[in-house]
Amino acid sequence: MSLTYIPFAFNAMVKPIGPACNLNCSYCYYLEKEKLYKNKGSFRMSDELLAKFIKQYIWVQEVKTIQFVWQGGEPTLLGLEYFKKVVELQKKFADGKRIENSFQTNGTLLDDEWCAFFKKHNFLIGISIDGPRHIHDAHRLYRNGTPSFEKVMNGIMLLQKHKVDFNTLTVIHRQNVRHALEIYNFLKFIGSGFLQFIPIVERSRKIPDAESLTLVGPDEPEAQVTDWSVLPIDFGNFLITVFDEWVRHDVGKVFVSQFDSALANWVGEQPGICVFAKTCGDAVVVEHNGDVYSCDHFVYPEYKLGNITDQTLFGLVKSERQLEFGQNKFTSLPKLCMDCDYRFACNGECPKHRFLKTADGEPGLNYLCAGYKKFFAHIDPYMQFMANELNAKRAPANVMNLARKFR
Repeated sequence: MSLTYIPFAFNAMVKPIGPACNLNCSYCYYLEKEKLYKNKGSFRMSDELLAKFIKQYIWVQEVKTIQFVWQGGEPTLLGLEYFKKVVELQKKFADGKRIENSFQTNGTLLDDEWCAFFKKHNFLIGISIDGPRHIHDAHRLYRNGTPSFEKVMNGIMLLQKHKVDFNTLTVIHRQNVRHALEIYNFLKFIGSGFLQFIPIVERSRKIPDAESLTLVGPDEPEAQVTDWSVLPIDFGNFLITVFDEWVRHDVGKVFVSQFDSALANWVGEQPGICVFAKTCGDAVVVEHNGDVYSCDHFVYPEYKLGNITDQTLFGLVKSERQLEFGQNKFTSLPKLCMDCDYRFACNGECPKHRFLKTADGEPGLNYLCAGYKKFFAHIDPYMQFMANELNAKRAPANVMNLARKFR
């Protein structure tokens, strides 16, 4: 019996300017990462280190298409010339492989020159926007307290002018979670065809030592999170509200990351986002100084794998520590999760959110569990229908006819 060989591949989210940003979003979990570094004024990946990273990232992977993901902070603060150099280095080290670039930005610094560059080199742009003006400007402000909505919208219009592909990333927090349809319809209106909804869940900063706490049960989930963190059932209801609109009108036209990943899990394929995968660990973070961390949500000293200036990227990604980190996503699930009817769809979601105890006192329950369980139960009949359509080689969009009958 022969084993199927799986080519080695992984993803690296690159932070070439570290946590530096021109905005000061009240819920941002990454701005505080500057505390990890002594030289707070020098958040810029050097040209030498940039070349070293690009060369290693391309050469070590055994796939024909290499996907770079540039994030921050705010990467446009590095200036356009920096990313012209990025493209030059990618061409230099491509070795016949196809190069793709994704670029996450708040959009406030985009201009015609940036957008022409993105179009020329086929960058996929992710725009961070939380909804219409009154929702977006509630949290996404400049450091002096002025709103950012107009600048973001100007950036989006420039992307559209230059015909640059873009998607949207929308943070769902306690204040905007009750505006599901307004947000969804707004994102469609501005031309986003691929929507990412990110639930904000942050442990309370009022508690000096979160690690020493006795975790509370699921009946009091808000007791240890910030007052802007979304509540579990509210987030479940948000997804349900958006799903009910999408499943009646937009299947095949608008793509929502949670819905796409759910369908993948219902048909037994790999989900498109890591939080719903059985294991993780193949999406590391490379910081501006070459430090490599296990995950974007685990940039803490105990999850630092090493630095690419003195270790290879391959060695860090394939290290025993990282492999254990990835496998632990599944092996650490409490019995309640293992016995859950929707474990196949959720897989415990992100380990970052697993800080509750079950009713039996077992640790590792996801803070968002109640919301996800409600959401998965609601979409189950539609997902089963779409899975059957796919298996019969018919269009999943046929579900819209079914959904409209039950409106």
